[in-house]
Amino acid sequence: MPDTPPTLPGLAIIGGGPAGLMAAEVARAAGVEVDVFEGKGSVGRKFLIAGKGGLNLTHAEPRPAFDSRYRERRDAVGGWLDDFDTDALREWARGLGIDTYVGSSNRVFPTDRKAAPLLRGWVRRLRDQGVRFHVQHQWLGWTGEGALRFATPAGERYVVAAASVLALGGASWPQLGSDGAWQARLAARGVDAAPLAPSNCGFDIGWSEHFASRHAGAPLKPVVAHWHEGGREHQRQGECVVTETGIEGSLVYALSAPLRDAIARDGEATLQLDLAPGRELDRLRRDLGKPRNGRSLSDHLRRQAGLTGVRSALLHEVLGKSRMDDAELLARAIKRLPLKLRRARPVEESISSAGGVRLEAMDPRLMLDALPGVFCAGEMLDWEAPTGGYLLTACFASGRRAGLGAVEWLRSNA
Repeated sequence: MPDTPPTLPGLAIIGGGPAGLMAAEVARAAGVEVDVFEGKGSVGRKFLIAGKGGLNLTHAEPRPAFDSRYRERRDAVGGWLDDFDTDALREWARGLGIDTYVGSSNRVFPTDRKAAPLLRGWVRRLRDQGVRFHVQHQWLGWTGEGALRFATPAGERYVVAAASVLALGGASWPQLGSDGAWQARLAARGVDAAPLAPSNCGFDIGWSEHFASRHAGAPLKPVVAHWHEGGREHQRQGECVVTETGIEGSLVYALSAPLRDAIARDGEATLQLDLAPGRELDRLRRDLGKPRNGRSLSDHLRRQAGLTGVRSALLHEVLGKSRMDDAELLARAIKRLPLKLRRARPVEESISSAGGVRLEAMDPRLMLDALPGVFCAGEMLDWEAPTGGYLLTACFASGRRAGLGAVEWLRSNA
């Protein structure tokens, strides 16, 4: 390490995702010099991948219902949203020349549904405003003297910053940069963090080889999910997909937090699926009780319950052949097929992660109590949300909060 590593003139931001870039934007707008350090060769890689099928930027659900999507962190995240909510995010995008629209599910998209034009315009504007970008700078923590350490193609680099914002992501999609390696580095400095866990994820069930080989990848739509949370039963209609090991898809992702917590508490969780949402139980009882007249059970299910393919196969998989001839049991299973979830899929496969730096370890500006002058933002904080625009909205809002907090810190300690 050199005796006197260079000192940055202002704020160091580590991580070039939406939270880090938003922190850079508000700090630079306040007149602070900003350097952004990104471990990959370009910024916003996960943002681009997330928008590959259509960038779901935010959600038009009104508050306070919007805030409730953040579960135990609704109050804290709601405070960030007081300063930068859905309307503010859409107006911000408009300032980049990106108009948005509200889809049928209240999800908000750019009119072209693409992430790349927004990111390109944003980075161009930041560069024009004087933000300096340093790519292929993998953060390694701090030296004993407090300088920031980075691994670069040219070797290890050290810089000193009066203040820094860490926006390093969680542990999902590590190939895009958010590998969770920061956990040990912060723990060594006395920062309290909850273990990172999968969120918006699929689950393992343990299908038979026969079922998995024939039906992995088959969609289930629409179905109605029933589950228990907070001592009450809940239900939700949506779509999911059978995988080689279990089940995933938008409906399952939306329920992943309570299902994951139930597995942690009880060792397993039960998700019940209504395979025939349009048919009442009494009707199924009557129709399935009709004589088959020599027809196969599969043909009987098709004619009397409208079930074919993977839905019929699921009944066989869960009930077993011996119980499929019981019309009463079969009707009840069609309306409430119990799937035993054994475990969540690994966090590396999940859309996002739960856990992270506990908000109790920070002040309202998102500065770490254990490390004055160090702020955190984005998915590395201990909150989670379902897909649908809620994740990105909180990343933007927390980045703004941390960036402004860093500006205040720099000014008060000048």
